[in-house]
Amino acid sequence: MQVILLEHNQNLGNVGDLVKVKDGYARNYLLPKNKALRATAASQIEFEAKRAQIEKENLEKKKESEKSSSKIENQFFVLIRQAGEDGRLYGSVSARDISVAASEATSVEVNRSHVVQFSPIKNLGVHTVKVALHPEVVVNVNVIVARSAGEAEIAKKDFLAPKNKAEEESEVEAVEVAEAEEGKHTKKSKKAKVESESEESAA
Repeated sequence: MQVILLEHNQNLGNVGDLVKVKDGYARNYLLPKNKALRATAASQIEFEAKRAQIEKENLEKKKESEKSSSKIENQFFVLIRQAGEDGRLYGSVSARDISVAASEATSVEVNRSHVVQFSPIKNLGVHTVKVALHPEVVVNVNVIVARSAGEAEIAKKDFLAPKNKAEEESEVEAVEVAEAEEGKHTKKSKKAKVESESEESAA
């Protein structure tokens, strides 16, 4: 089936694009959710007449989503779950679980459909998940799955540790360079002093 897109779709195209999709995808998702129009001569004329308004509304939704996304981007959301000694969960964490946790922890309304490119989480740890409040606005959030709040805090510190370690190594390297330079300067000063004393003795 051919449809006219009413909003940007990462896999299909931009607003106004005429694309061919599977009938089931169009009937069950794109058309009922007003994300596309069935491509007919009449609908194309109708779309062109409303194109400016549709594009304006999409831009406004995008800007609003960008503001909301900035409140959840790179944030940590904790989910307490039971798990075995090997870290495998007794069950799994779903997209709905993540959307509820994010919504409750912030003032942003996150729906299950906003959690994209996602497979159920089945292990403890910190998992980076993509959230799209708008088709063109995708951000990462961090989901900590732990057996307790204490474990969650440790997992968060361990997750952030590589960055801190890199910073520490950089600082250590800077100190070592400074000390090496200072050592060279000290050696030069001692050598100059010795040479000076030798000249005075000869005189």
